[in-house]
Formats: sequence, C-alpha cells, structure tokens
Amino acid sequence: MPDSLFGTDGVRGKVGEAPITPEIVLKLGWAAGRVFAKAGRGDMVLIGKDTRVSGYMLESALEAGFSAAGVNISLLGPMPSPGIAYLTRTARACAGVVISASHNPYYDNGIKIFSSAGTKLQDSLVNEIDAMVQQPLQCVCSADLGKAKRFPDAYGRYIEHCKNTFSETKTLSGIKIVVDCANGAAYNVAPKVFAELGADVIAIANQPDGFNINERCGSTDLKALKKSVKKADADIGIALDGDADRVLLVDRQGNEINGDQILYILAGHRKSRNRLHDNGNNGGIVGTLMTNLGLELALKKMSIPFQRTKVGDRYVHEALTKNHWNLGGEASGHIICLDKTTTGDGIVAALEVLEVMLETGKPVAELVKGMEIYPQHMINVPIGNSNGKKLLNHRQVLEAVADAEGSLGRTGRVVLRPSGTEPVFRVMIEGNNLNQVQNLTRQIAATIEQVVAS
Repeated sequence: MPDSLFGTDGVRGKVGEAPITPEIVLKLGWAAGRVFAKAGRGDMVLIGKDTRVSGYMLESALEAGFSAAGVNISLLGPMPSPGIAYLTRTARACAGVVISASHNPYYDNGIKIFSSAGTKLQDSLVNEIDAMVQQPLQCVCSADLGKAKRFPDAYGRYIEHCKNTFSETKTLSGIKIVVDCANGAAYNVAPKVFAELGADVIAIANQPDGFNINERCGSTDLKALKKSVKKADADIGIALDGDADRVLLVDRQGNEINGDQILYILAGHRKSRNRLHDNGNNGGIVGTLMTNLGLELALKKMSIPFQRTKVGDRYVHEALTKNHWNLGGEASGHIICLDKTTTGDGIVAALEVLEVMLETGKPVAELVKGMEIYPQHMINVPIGNSNGKKLLNHRQVLEAVADAEGSLGRTGRVVLRPSGTEPVFRVMIEGNNLNQVQNLTRQIAATIEQVVAS
C-alpha cells in the first residue's frame, strides 16, 4: 500500500495498477467512511462517476468499502463532478465521491472526494484518510452495515441548479451553440441545460461507450469542435472535459478561448457590477503559476488585484475564500465562480460568458480583444518512478533554469512542477519571443531527461 494515495487532485492512476485497483479502492472507501463517521459528519455518502468502463468496478469497490464502515451510499450514476459537489451539499450528505480521471484517457481513473459543503477536502481530513488506509480493515457488524440506493432525479436537480445560475430575465433564444461533451459525464446534462434556456444546441461527442472519453474531443482536443462551429456557423463552441469541471470556448471563426481569457471576460464584467467580492466591495482574481502574464497585465489596467497560487483548483478556492473574492481559475479551464458554485463548473462558467455576450451585445471574439496573450510553451517530461520534488532541487536542473532566466531577463518566467495527476514533470516558459521560449523549454526538458536517465 503506498504511503500516500492522494495527489494534487485526489487519487489517480492507471486502472489495474496501484492505487487504482479494486482492493485499494475498497480500502479507501472503508477508510474514508471511518473518518467521516468518527468526525460525526453524517451517515450518507454520494458516489458519482464519469463514463469510463472501469467506473462500474470502482463504484462497486467503493460501495463495499463504505458499507463495511457502516456508511450508507446513494448512487448518482454518470454525473459531472460539480454536479456531485452540488448534490452533496444540498442533500446534506457527509461527503461526495467522484470516480473520474477528468481529462485523462479511458484507461486511467481516479477518486476525488468533496466535503459536506461541496468543496475539496481539507488537508487534515486527507491525512486522516491516508493514515486510516494503512490500518487493518475491520468491518462493522451485520446490523450496522451501510445500505446502498439510487439517488432520485440526480440529473434533473443538477440541470435546474445550472439554469438557476443564469439570469431569470434572459434567454438564449437565437443563439446557436455547439457543445462538445467529451463523451464524458456531461453527455446527457450539458445539452439539456443550454437547450432548456432557449439555445439552438448541436451536441457532439455525446455518445460515450466507456472507451471514447476525451478521445479526439473535449477541452483537450478542440479540432472537432472548431470544425463543427464553422460548419454550423454557430455563435460559440463549448468544450467540456471528461468530468465537466473544465471548459474552453471556440469563437465562430474557430479560434480557441482558454481559461485565462474566460477569466478576463468575466473579470471586467463583474467589476462593473461589483461582483468580485462577496460583500459587493472591490475584489480581485485568483490565478495560478501557469496563468498567462497577459491576463495579469490586463487586470492591472482595469485596477483589478491579482493573486497567483500553486497549480490546482483547490488552491484557487482557498485563496478566493481567504480574500472573500468570487472569481478565479486556470488556463486549462477550471473556472470557479464562488457566488454561483462551490467548485469549478464548466457548464456554469460557460453560462456566465453567454450572459456577458447577451448584456454587451458582443460576440465572444470581441470580448477578449483587450487581453494580449504572451507566448507560452510547455513540455511534459516522462519521469516514471523518479521523485519529481527532488528533481526541482537537482543541481543540473537548477543550472539550466538559471541560464534560461538569464536569457529571458525581465520579459519572461520559468515554471517547473511535477504533475500531481500523471508521472510527468512539467516545464513551462513564458516570454515575449516564441522562438526563444520554445528553445529554452526544450533545453530544460532535455536536461531533466538526462537527469532521469542517469
């Protein structure tokens, strides 16, 4: 059993290999159930999943683990991660469990846990669960075993929640939208949300078969969406990822609009309506180390404070909560609107952009014109079982970084970080000269490859 199961965003890995095996996932369910019961957090947990074929197996393993701990289970079936967070909070469950590997291919899977408030678990609870996993499994007596049932109308309740985040005085009538569901958890929900608000909806990648999730579709591959938007002469394209907590957009010319640009659109609009702070005061935006410098400079021009955190929506959420701000996210499309939701929600974020389009009368291509995007280049270096944190402090790596920073001067920055979801080391460089950025990124990546191989 690994010393720690949890990474940046829950537990994730290749199905059939530790930690994503039936045995470990069963033990994880039992451990989480014991911790929640001990803390007096209620006696029911919700379990939802995306459309991966392995979801059935892992759902059964989790169900057995929670039952052995004496915790009742309510099964949601395929459901977007933010939908699971919402239902966990409104159903007064002690926790919500998501079986998903988000944007990863079908052969990966993972486990994410939401608190009773619909937010990512605090580190203290994660550590307790990690410690409990190492203990021998002790099943409660037969009379105290947890019972499992299906959650009633999970889709309908989440659809209504998404619609209720949209202005009651507006309609999407007359707007043509292409929605790429990534053959994932939102395949049934997302088209209905936009259609019920009046939009002319064309849904693509909405026929999951257990294996095609994120395959040449969704927010990780926009080619199909761009083609569909231009063919249909649609007003906008919306690309979700496998569990629908991310969103990227495509304008009617087929140009990509990433998470940083979405934040730019929403920031200016929200500032004009005093919606950047939960008390209606002046507030700011939270991004991460990977947020484009262009967004930071554009926000500065609008006199909107900006704060960077470590990569991961949980860190964005923590900073927003601490500052009493309402808007933050990542370039990858995790957008958190705390006055609307408790976590990143691709559908809700897309609705926010559509509302800005309606209120301003401008297409999305016009709304992003005030933000310059600085060239960024990232290489994911496979590191196998190497310790990513140790690579950060390796002499050769530090020397390569120092050389790159010397070449960039004040016009760019270097960001290195081990992935919390994949066995890779991410090398990202940003600057005002694309060729220089690409060359320096390759140089550092090559150095890391040499270190890993030695």
